[in-house]
Amino acid sequence: MHDICLNMPPMVQTFDPEDLFTRRCIWVNGPVIVGAGPSGLAVAAGLKDQGVPFIILERANCIASLWQNRTYNRLKLHLPKQFCQLPNFPFPEDFPEYPSKFQFISYLDSYAKHFNIAPQFNETVQSAKYDETFGLWRVKTIRQKKGSSSVGECEVEYICRWLVVATGENSEKVVPEFEGLGEFGGHVMHACDYKSGEGYGGQKVLVVGCGNSGMEVSLDLCNHNANPSMVVRSSVHVLPREIFGKSTFEVAVMLMKRLPLWMVDKILLILARLILGNVEKYGLKRPSVGPLELKHTAGKTPVLDIGALEKIRSRKIKVVPGIRRFLPGKVELVNGQILQIDSVVLATGYHSNVPSWLKDNDFFANDGTPRNPFPNGWKGKGGLYAVGFTRRGLSGASLDAINVAHDIAKSWKEETKQKRKTVAARHRRCISHF
Repeated sequence: MHDICLNMPPMVQTFDPEDLFTRRCIWVNGPVIVGAGPSGLAVAAGLKDQGVPFIILERANCIASLWQNRTYNRLKLHLPKQFCQLPNFPFPEDFPEYPSKFQFISYLDSYAKHFNIAPQFNETVQSAKYDETFGLWRVKTIRQKKGSSSVGECEVEYICRWLVVATGENSEKVVPEFEGLGEFGGHVMHACDYKSGEGYGGQKVLVVGCGNSGMEVSLDLCNHNANPSMVVRSSVHVLPREIFGKSTFEVAVMLMKRLPLWMVDKILLILARLILGNVEKYGLKRPSVGPLELKHTAGKTPVLDIGALEKIRSRKIKVVPGIRRFLPGKVELVNGQILQIDSVVLATGYHSNVPSWLKDNDFFANDGTPRNPFPNGWKGKGGLYAVGFTRRGLSGASLDAINVAHDIAKSWKEETKQKRKTVAARHRRCISHF
């Protein structure tokens, strides 16, 4: 990449004069990748492998900031490692089948080092807009300066032909509004800030949400001698993590190769009933739509049980209905019951932040995910790409990353070849004048 005033073609230098004086402009001879999580790293590795230059912009101070800064300590991969590895770099053989959070972070660090990927950290994208006149993307950022002699911010603008959105589906926490929460008086946090049940011993903790995070936070609290009550507002699929010694995901993939989706769903629900029993009698009502169909259509992931169900059966984790309002030191539920509680953990999920910075674009829907479903949601118009929005976890992100890297590399090589021909032709014309 180069300062635009030094190395840009003449046609690209026609920008707002005010921008040129207040914002540093940089030309990137390749794509700009927004996000240095697993998706961004996977695209970068694919581009490195094909000799395509790029830059990765990351608002945090590290790779995989969601995993490093916003996950609880007991977290493990929910699927076996072979379904979670990034392209061209397997997990170490000595890693367990379900690597821990810390092992996965170590794997990502090794991945970045192996492919020599160096993101631009502490740089937040403010806006990205496609200039149809010149066929280029203008990506404006705020860069945090933390040098030995100065601390502050500077504005930067990147100009590029291709833009890869790799910020994922979980870039911002969802915090619902509850009546009276401000007057509750106890400790309230989102699950992204929860690390461990240490310090909660003896406390009555309300966990809002019954997805994988809600279940695991409740289990962790229980294991640290807290008294969790888990709010189950809607229906939820709970499946065993393994069936007959194989991961449930692996069984589902095997069945889908031979059977239609609806039939696989029925088989999984029958097996779940045989292994887990009737979970509805504990307040965990199953949706009318099967777990795989619900995942594909609504992006709602089934809960893979790793021990929480046993605590629910023994009433060590209490299942309660939705919240009506909070009171000082209490919560009133929709059934009129009032619980004394000390703390609240909001396991209420995350959402994409793409609509807040990607301007004038119809490739992404209002919820920040591509309008076209998997497997056709990775490529838009004008050199726009998306990775990590498949609702199919790390394996889906890897597939998209391979497609994106290959497609950009093909275009980049064609354009580079054409530019060289143009330069050579100009050179020959110059020589002919002498």
